[in-house]
Amino acid sequence: MQTKLVKIKDSENIKDEELSEAARILREGGLVAFPTETVYGLGANALNEDAAKKIYAAKGRPSDNPLIAHISCMEELEPLVAEIPEAGRKLAEAYWPGPLTMVFPKSSIVPYGTTGGLDTVAVRMPKDPVANRLIALAGVPVAAPSANTSGRPSPTTAQHVWQDMEGKIEMILDGGPVGIGVESTIVDVSGPVPTLLRPGAVTMEMLRATVGEVETDPALLGPPGADFRPKAPGMKYRHYAPHAELTLLEGPLEAVVGRINFLAKEKLGQKYRVGVICTDETRDRYRYGEIRSVGQRAHEETIAHNLFAVLREFDDLDVDYIYSESFSKDHLGQAIMNRLTKAAGYHIMKVQ
Repeated sequence: MQTKLVKIKDSENIKDEELSEAARILREGGLVAFPTETVYGLGANALNEDAAKKIYAAKGRPSDNPLIAHISCMEELEPLVAEIPEAGRKLAEAYWPGPLTMVFPKSSIVPYGTTGGLDTVAVRMPKDPVANRLIALAGVPVAAPSANTSGRPSPTTAQHVWQDMEGKIEMILDGGPVGIGVESTIVDVSGPVPTLLRPGAVTMEMLRATVGEVETDPALLGPPGADFRPKAPGMKYRHYAPHAELTLLEGPLEAVVGRINFLAKEKLGQKYRVGVICTDETRDRYRYGEIRSVGQRAHEETIAHNLFAVLREFDDLDVDYIYSESFSKDHLGQAIMNRLTKAAGYHIMKVQ
């Protein structure tokens, strides 16, 4: 298959003719990668089970890993769900369009091939103008997991998508680098108490300020068992992972810097290639390996924005080992640490 790359000239002033071919491909059961405000998504008609199967095949994604159906406006939500709970309405009013996915009881028109066999459906309304207009023009809800090979760091540029998807899908829409850089927050509103399934830019603090009590799914607290059935993407399988072995170091920052320097020097002495993930505040304190800052601790949004790009850069450099600082587990830091912990396969080293 030949993949067509289409550059969007001005994402703030999109011309429908730029998106018309992509919309047609989606309607007809094909695959199109496109930018959202979180990461690039790999889109297909969410109501077409055969199209959903193409997503799983292109990504190499386990079939029990649910897909998120993307809509362009509230009128498109009701046909997909059996009901809209009050918590769902409040969250939609506060954060849609935006980086929030909600899990609802599904309606009969949503195939089980899209939901991973579940009686619930995950739905998001993206704010990115390219994504939102494309969905509206397609006239169908668009299932769109991240546009990467399953397990790899998520794509934040069209070039990342090309690396993983060239030759596997019909089209890639290049809308430039994404804004946020980590996937959407996912909240299950199908039960009596909203439950956080995946942290993101809509933080736990923001959720509780909007609807009151919000629980945390136990799968966020440690590796789930083999029989665990995920209700949302990113919960069960190893995700966001670079090729190298990634170790996350937790403890006082001074001790973390010292241990990373020791480990990096040791691995370099054994002729391995080493990558170090740090911040602008600590970059000058590292002496060994390929040193990359992901941003500023005082501005967590910079860390979220750069994280996956840095992991992919280490893949390009063929490093063997990566050592990363840890970050706050509050606010956006919860999402950053969730992605790093998954990328490390829960390989965490405590230092004092």
